[in-house]
Amino acid sequence: MTNQPKIIVLDDDPTGSQTVHSCLLLTQWDIETLKLGLTDAVPIFFILTNTRALTPDRAAAVTREVCRNLKTAIAQVGTQDFLVVSRSDSTLRGHYPIETDVIAAELGGFDAHFLMPAFFEGGRITRDSIHYLLVNGVETPVHKTEFARDSVFAYSHSYLPDYVAEKTQGQIPADRVVQFLLAEVRSGSLERLLQLERNRCCVVDGEQQSDFDKFAADILVAVSQGKRFLFRSGASILTSLANLGTQPIPATEMSKYVRDGKPGAVIIGSHVQKTTEQLNQLLQAPGIVGVEIDVSQLVDDNPEMRAALLATTIDRIATIHTAGDTPAIYTSRQELTFNSVQTRLKFGEAVSALLMDIVRALPDDIGFLISKGGITSNDTLSKGLALSVARSIGQILPGCSAIVTSPTHPQFPNLPVVLFPGNVGDADALATAYLRLEGN
Repeated sequence: MTNQPKIIVLDDDPTGSQTVHSCLLLTQWDIETLKLGLTDAVPIFFILTNTRALTPDRAAAVTREVCRNLKTAIAQVGTQDFLVVSRSDSTLRGHYPIETDVIAAELGGFDAHFLMPAFFEGGRITRDSIHYLLVNGVETPVHKTEFARDSVFAYSHSYLPDYVAEKTQGQIPADRVVQFLLAEVRSGSLERLLQLERNRCCVVDGEQQSDFDKFAADILVAVSQGKRFLFRSGASILTSLANLGTQPIPATEMSKYVRDGKPGAVIIGSHVQKTTEQLNQLLQAPGIVGVEIDVSQLVDDNPEMRAALLATTIDRIATIHTAGDTPAIYTSRQELTFNSVQTRLKFGEAVSALLMDIVRALPDDIGFLISKGGITSNDTLSKGLALSVARSIGQILPGCSAIVTSPTHPQFPNLPVVLFPGNVGDADALATAYLRLEGN
């Protein structure tokens, strides 16, 4: 039996805990907060860096700061064996290789870094080093999906060695990428893992959780024999590495966490097509009243217009809550165009800042909160609710984490909060999460 190393996850949005439970999520990374994660009894913890919402330079700076503080915290606590995971999007969006390069430079001495974007609960698999997304049951190479056309993180390859070459601008040529194909993953990879050195880039196949269970078991043996590994992954490998078993309260019984059976609130920032489909279904659910926010009013950066929009929205929410219903607060769905990535990100920050003002102004006695979208969820935890540490209670749906705020939270004690990624679940998923919290 090998020792369980501490699994340190730098999560570029707050939804990476979507396959595990009971672990700490840290929204701050000062040394003392990091030590809480390192000394926690659960073998995995998450540092929510939210770097996917940042410019490349800011993403690198945040990652560097986290790693330097981690180095100090690890030394002070005396953590021996650990694995570092740069958890990112299972549809290949994010700051790769910027984040893994910074982690390698700061925490150094890695023998390999593994690209493992598969996320089985979300229908993302990797076969023959090609990454697929299940779209209406059809395996679709991810470069043919809307995610590959992302305005910030566009890419043109689903074959992961070519993706690596594209993203590293040829610094890691495709033929230098080590491939762990399905047959080998299933028969055993230990011998090859022990031969890796000098931070070799590897891509790993996986079609089901048992594939990653087998690979993780080999990884843990290799670590016990002195190998040091870094991961750039989706969420599913975390399930296998942490091996936590079943969550304390089943997903279907999460209404037990709702405060006093009160109506809740749903806040929706994500604008991907899947979210729009889910929103349309949610708006049909009993007890839901839609509150649309016309974000085009924020484009001109007019303080008076913003203040009026906020005041109108808060009044509407209060009226809905008083009537015993749950407001579904959502950003307008039209895709706005911008003349630069910088302007696009700045507008995104303005939208999120407005949403967080709305979260802080929610009625104090709401029963629950659902936050839809990765960046929206990160800001809900760190800014809207001002949490430095939260503990996951598990998944309300496959791929959708829930946390509960502490009993001492100044505004919303013991509030269950669902962190719902933008691109996860079928058309009914958002309505299903809401109905589960309603006890239906």
